[in-house]
Amino acid sequence: MKCGFIVKHRGSWPTAWLCEALGVSRGGFYAWLTRPRSQRARRDEVLGAKIRTSFLQSDRTYGARRVWHDLLAEGEACGLHRIERLMRQQAFRARPRRRRMPVETGPPSSGAISPNVLNRQFEAVAPNRKWVADFTYLWTAEGWLYVAAVVDLFSRRVVGWSMQATMTAQLVTDALVMAIWRRGKPEAVLHHSDRGSQYTSEPLQRLLADHGLACSMSRSGNCWDNAAMESFFSTLKTECTARTTYRTRNQARADVFDYIERFYNPRRRHSTLGYLSPMEFERQATEA
Repeated sequence: MKCGFIVKHRGSWPTAWLCEALGVSRGGFYAWLTRPRSQRARRDEVLGAKIRTSFLQSDRTYGARRVWHDLLAEGEACGLHRIERLMRQQAFRARPRRRRMPVETGPPSSGAISPNVLNRQFEAVAPNRKWVADFTYLWTAEGWLYVAAVVDLFSRRVVGWSMQATMTAQLVTDALVMAIWRRGKPEAVLHHSDRGSQYTSEPLQRLLADHGLACSMSRSGNCWDNAAMESFFSTLKTECTARTTYRTRNQARADVFDYIERFYNPRRRHSTLGYLSPMEFERQATEA
């Protein structure tokens, strides 16, 4: 809009010059300026404020579709294309996910190897039927911080996690212990991981056996057999850690804790869950 352009730039250039350059009469411009705002413009202003709140509360990670579902949850009746337009006007863009091919693992561990029972069936009909587990690493000025997690495939909720400075069996065992206690010591759970030495270790295998959890492992060198965990760690790094250079491991720990417990589990909307958060999805499933 020509008049809108003039309003935006008249602090830098005389209004008369701008009107002449754009072929707008000064009388017409001032009439437009004093004209009452349309109902649609006022509505856009209200939606724009709510879009900004949703986008910033997601730590600038939400795209238009997730912002739209936030507004729908608040009772706002609006279309996705309108949200996209208003986000463009405010220059709101979600951080793109870094796409990369998973790095193949090395030769299989000499520990206990289990078959691939999960077989890429990443859906579950109820909580505590299928858990997937893995760990990743984050760089800090003090050295690597290793992050292990256990995810329930029913709701994509992180039910257990652990962070340590060393890559040991204790790292993954602690994450599994948290999951078991948080979920009320469930039975008949299928626990899926890769064949890393931490997961084939005697402490982890004993913990699985003691609590009646069945063990499943990816095929050697095939990261896609645990794609759900690859997806979670990719999301964690894209939305939380990739833009930060950590001076200490404690800083990284604090960010990861905050992301999982205050954002990802209770609030982050998942397309695979009908744009509900993991905790909300479980709550609705329990009430159904």
